[in-house]
Amino acid sequence: MSSAEHLSRRSVLTAAVVAAVAGATAPTAAATERTATTAHTTAGATRPVDYRAWTTYIDWRSGTSRGTRPFAGLRPGLQIAAPVGTTDYADPHTGTTATWEYATWTGPVHRLSVPATEAIASWNAHTPAGTWLQVELQGTYSDGTDTPWYVMGRWAAGDQDIKRTSVDDQTDGRSTIWTDTFSIDDPASGLRLTSYRLRLTLYRRPGTGLTPTVWRIGAMGSDIPDRFTVAASTPAAPARELTVPRFSQEIHAGQYPQYDNGGEAWCSPTSSQMIIEYWGGRLTREQLSWVDPSYADPQVCHAARSTYDYQYAGCGNWPFNAAYAATFDGLQGVVTRLGSLNDVETLVAAGIPAITSQSFLKTELTGAGYGTSGHLMTIIGFTADGDVIANDPASPSDAAVRRVYLRREFENIWLRTKRYNASGKVVSGSGGVCYLYFPAHPTPHQRMALAAVGVR
Repeated sequence: MSSAEHLSRRSVLTAAVVAAVAGATAPTAAATERTATTAHTTAGATRPVDYRAWTTYIDWRSGTSRGTRPFAGLRPGLQIAAPVGTTDYADPHTGTTATWEYATWTGPVHRLSVPATEAIASWNAHTPAGTWLQVELQGTYSDGTDTPWYVMGRWAAGDQDIKRTSVDDQTDGRSTIWTDTFSIDDPASGLRLTSYRLRLTLYRRPGTGLTPTVWRIGAMGSDIPDRFTVAASTPAAPARELTVPRFSQEIHAGQYPQYDNGGEAWCSPTSSQMIIEYWGGRLTREQLSWVDPSYADPQVCHAARSTYDYQYAGCGNWPFNAAYAATFDGLQGVVTRLGSLNDVETLVAAGIPAITSQSFLKTELTGAGYGTSGHLMTIIGFTADGDVIANDPASPSDAAVRRVYLRREFENIWLRTKRYNASGKVVSGSGGVCYLYFPAHPTPHQRMALAAVGVR
């Protein structure tokens, strides 16, 4: 689709908030939406998604280091060894300029098994105070020419040194960065991204021995024809429900409006916090000391602050959520696309819940009671009939978060790439986007399940 038809991630979530709060059947006609491409994976078909990550000592050594060093151990990674220079960074969100030492790592070229119309990078890192990092992507088109180096995110776990941010207005007239997503401007032209490489730049305050530590960096590329419906999957696993904490975003309405107008827009960090705590991640009293003690579930407020993208002006930046999850000891987080609810059944059978992104009219998801142009939920299990058991944060209380949604309805609203809004306008769907958070050292069963859905 053309650039004009692409959707602002910001407007998608804004419309979602309005629809959920007002109980509207659809977003307003003025709300714009982003394009996403993926689809249902049928048996025997080639998986339409290519996710590749660099996580091992051999992986880190395969890249080109300038001032960085790979290290081995139980969780191999990358750190600053000796900075190669200094640079001044003018933070657009504070108006201040500071000098930083830096070092870089450039990954090897990865040839996509699926020439892609979209790509999303994600990373897992530790950034102590006084450090931050930047992730970039450069690709090669199917005609042999190269993209520019695109900034996929400037990130720190905290918000005191820099304001974490996506970077707008990046385009070469053939592809564009839409908040956190590389996208071919006109897929109908046949142009595709056939390969890419990633670059990490690690920053620290001059004269210190500080360093970010990066354990995982990767990207997901996908290319699926647009479709309004997807083929229905057949339940392939016995009923199972994972015991995932339940948090409502709605009880935070009006709290900390500087983070995207408060809790009504916090579906992404609320979903993230549910799964983080499922895996045992806990925030300390000191970490939560800034939150008003009268607020319930203060960890949700913290998650919103820790995922907030100051350019996008929202908490729905996909890789920022995955990176936040990985700040908890022993957790990894990735952004990918799945092909069907059978993929989620495979994960749930291994004890791994999934966060899914979907959009729908009020009439398209029985029992939801609202419509949305973009909303995150956590799939925690399946009934004996194969219906979806979801923790839906757009609920009036924590107790009301657990929902059961009809399998066919849920699968279609999650995986489709095209839909009609209430005004009859053709807009886009999320196309199967999914966050997966799982242990840094998965069990053999968990490793097999992740590999089965293309994550290693």
